[in-house]
Amino acid sequence: MGLIIILLMFPQIVETIYSPVLPHLVDYFGVSMASASQTLSIYFIAFAVGVVFWGRVSDLIGRRKAMLCGLFTYGVGCLLAITATQFDMVMIARVVSAFGAAVGSVIGQTILRDSYEGKELGKVFSLAIVAVSISPVVGLMSGGLIAEYFGHLVVFSLLLVMAFILLIVSAFSLPETKPADTKTVSFIGIFTVMLKDRDIWKSAILVACFNVMMFSYYSLAPFMFSQFGLSSIEFGYSGVILAAASVLGSSMNKRLLVKEWGSQRLIQIAVLISFVGAVQVYFYQDSLWFLLGMAAVVVGFGMASPNIFSTALVNYKQQAGTAGAVLGLFYYCLIGGGLGLAGEIGNLGVVLIGMSLLASTMLMSRD
Repeated sequence: MGLIIILLMFPQIVETIYSPVLPHLVDYFGVSMASASQTLSIYFIAFAVGVVFWGRVSDLIGRRKAMLCGLFTYGVGCLLAITATQFDMVMIARVVSAFGAAVGSVIGQTILRDSYEGKELGKVFSLAIVAVSISPVVGLMSGGLIAEYFGHLVVFSLLLVMAFILLIVSAFSLPETKPADTKTVSFIGIFTVMLKDRDIWKSAILVACFNVMMFSYYSLAPFMFSQFGLSSIEFGYSGVILAAASVLGSSMNKRLLVKEWGSQRLIQIAVLISFVGAVQVYFYQDSLWFLLGMAAVVVGFGMASPNIFSTALVNYKQQAGTAGAVLGLFYYCLIGGGLGLAGEIGNLGVVLIGMSLLASTMLMSRD
């Protein structure tokens, strides 16, 4: 269980380590803030492709082998980033890295779905979300410190080392959980079925809304901190606040699940909390007080995510890997598009309000 949690944390850690590097890339390669921010959008679109690929592969060759191949691919992307001499090469490296990193998310979730079901799965996802909530602290603080004192090349080198360590540990310790009765269905077949499934699309849009709210902070806030005259290190410290907020949201969710609160009701509360936080960010984003609103948004993220994920694929249990991959394709493409739009808008408060209103619309359409 511990290794699975670490593998689930891996994509968020490696992404948030990268966020404090964005202003440094602007200076080093002489590109615009918008261009640097777009690397996040490109990252998630490539991540979506990786989710589909590794999810499908895991149903064919097993969870363990798919995980090892994905970690190796991520390491190749890190090597490309380290040797990049032009910004376009950094973009290519990000595509390769994202494709490989996707394995941690889709295979980690698939292993949990292989091992648990029902309310027990919801509780396990709550625990996983709490653990993943620590990822921004690790990523933002370590990324901020390293970028400030050593530059972006050392950050990329650290990511390569992390991938190598996880590859070795997984090779010796990761169990194979693929069920013996797993049905190897046509990818096109399951894709077509899910494409027409309204509940799948509503789940995908909800996941995308909460993640765009989270990751728009990582893409836009580094430049907000620069405008405040603060460094990458101080931006990294904000991860502590956001991680605490996410843990609070996940803990609230776990307590309310024990009290038999339904997933739908908890998601509704999470959307309301996030909307209130988004409005606060909009009105206070000229000062650090906007972090209080952002913390409320993250509380909502911590409450909503385990409930969305634990109920999204209840009708696809026997094709968990492929179905998880298709779901991931849907929401990661939406996240990539949303972050691209967020980069063009350039206003964190507007992005957060828009995403929380869209999530609210999706919930109303569920009734």
